[in-house]
Amino acid sequence: MIADLARLPGSLQWRVVCGLTGTGKSRLLRALRECGAQVLDLEALAAHRGSVLGDLPDAPQPPQKLFESMLWSELRRLGADRPVYVEAESRRIGSLGVPEALMAQMWRAECVALEAPVGRRVELLKREYGHFIDRPESLIATLDALVPLHGRATVDRWKERARARAWDELAEELLVKHYDPAYSRAIMKHYPALARARRLELRDASDEGFSALARECLELAPARGPS
Repeated sequence: MIADLARLPGSLQWRVVCGLTGTGKSRLLRALRECGAQVLDLEALAAHRGSVLGDLPDAPQPPQKLFESMLWSELRRLGADRPVYVEAESRRIGSLGVPEALMAQMWRAECVALEAPVGRRVELLKREYGHFIDRPESLIATLDALVPLHGRATVDRWKERARARAWDELAEELLVKHYDPAYSRAIMKHYPALARARRLELRDASDEGFSALARECLELAPARGPS
């Protein structure tokens, strides 16, 4: 298994789905799979959404060895004749480390950039993080992890928005002040092909809209850099 985790990523054609938080990258992966595309959903395997607020309710992350075993099984079923779509990730998804060989291939892969206006992203976040809306006290406790980055006064303001259930205002402020700057720094550093990526716009966040977006994605030829 260890040998395969080092070897298999280099034998596959990767297409990395990039996009700011709330653009629907995970839903696009699911729609791509339903359209018959090859997909590796790392966040599903890791039981985590890949951010400081990414713990899934009632679904603890697997141990590292189990995560690697599931990843190994997924890599073995993928064929080298067609692209494999994967979401842009950092080295760690929650508490789990992504194997270096896979990260190296993702960093050098062609990218697809998913874009959406802030208002649509807020609506998607409210759906995906509905457990926080149902139990705001769990969000309030989790926000303390952001104090070192944003200071106590800012985090206290976000907590007050959560207590007041001002979800639109809280979600937009978290996107603009926390997620977008952090994501932009990390993505441009590690995914240089993003600068020439083909771009997709999320116009419709329904299941049918994501199905249409997946078909559009599959019709895109990969972007090419200078020869």
